[in-house]
Amino acid sequence: MQELQELFQNFLPVISDNRLIQASLIFLVCVLLASLARFVIYRIQIHGTKRTNNPVDDHILEVLKRPLRLSIIIIGLRLALGHSQLFSAQLDMFESILWTAVIFSWLGFTVNISHFVLKYLSRSKSKVKIVQKHTLPLFDNLAAIVLYALGLYFILIAWDINISAWIASAGILGLALSFAAKDTLANLFAGVLILADSPYKLGDFIVLETGERGEVTHIGIRSTRILTRSDVEITIPNAIMGNTKITNETAGPHKKYRIRIKIACAYGEDIDKVRDTLLKAASQAKGVEGLPASRVRFRTFGEYGLNFELLCWVAEPVLRGRVSDELNELVYKLFIQEKIEIPFPKQDVYVKSLPK
Repeated sequence: MQELQELFQNFLPVISDNRLIQASLIFLVCVLLASLARFVIYRIQIHGTKRTNNPVDDHILEVLKRPLRLSIIIIGLRLALGHSQLFSAQLDMFESILWTAVIFSWLGFTVNISHFVLKYLSRSKSKVKIVQKHTLPLFDNLAAIVLYALGLYFILIAWDINISAWIASAGILGLALSFAAKDTLANLFAGVLILADSPYKLGDFIVLETGERGEVTHIGIRSTRILTRSDVEITIPNAIMGNTKITNETAGPHKKYRIRIKIACAYGEDIDKVRDTLLKAASQAKGVEGLPASRVRFRTFGEYGLNFELLCWVAEPVLRGRVSDELNELVYKLFIQEKIEIPFPKQDVYVKSLPK
């Protein structure tokens, strides 16, 4: 600011020796510069942003006009007041008021931009997976808190207020709160990591290490909710979800899910006939996918018969129970139709001699 004032003092005496006229010229030049800056941004907005499909640069240029123009005018007013020497005793107070107005102007600009960028990231298919529609309020509020805290810090500096004691008190208070809310903070950080790592997403079918299985209906900052096939909602804290083994049945190259139908036939049955019958059951089932193709595996020689397994694919994990029921019914009926014996546990008792 001092260098700008000295720069004007080198040229203004050529125009007039009156300090009020010189101060008025300083203010007028800054107003013209503010109008010029507004015009330049307007031209860039018309010709430059048309080359990009990103709405962020359009919005930045649109909201940049007001704080930039106001800042240049306030700088001109400060230079004019200092050069006129009319309010020398109150100049420091006027300067603090003017800088406070500048800080408020740029604070509104940064809060507006942060809100727009976060909203754009939550709607676009960007690589920032952590910013989603349901996490937008969290990050929006966090950004606003940080920006308002910075704004307050610069305002205190503008008024020449010592903030060292305040910062120390805030640090002690933050430490006390962190100990008091350690479980909440653990869930919060785990929720952020889950959103960033994306081990599961809304609509996925997951199986927990404890055996619960269901559809993910909500991923929050504090907890995750899954809806079981019994229409029972289970809420699990994110700190637990971040430290447990999770099987995601929907993840992978596609959403298809493979079901297994275990069946046995008696010793002595035709293996090829059993295979054909099982594949016939798969082809008649309505919920079985054609690709990948169904297959039959001869697993083991069991204690009572030959153990087979029919492997089929369904479109999504939610169909597992219904299609398994349909396949079990078809296999049973076709085995009866083809006269394939289904073994069951039995025990033969041989009597060597009868008592007298």
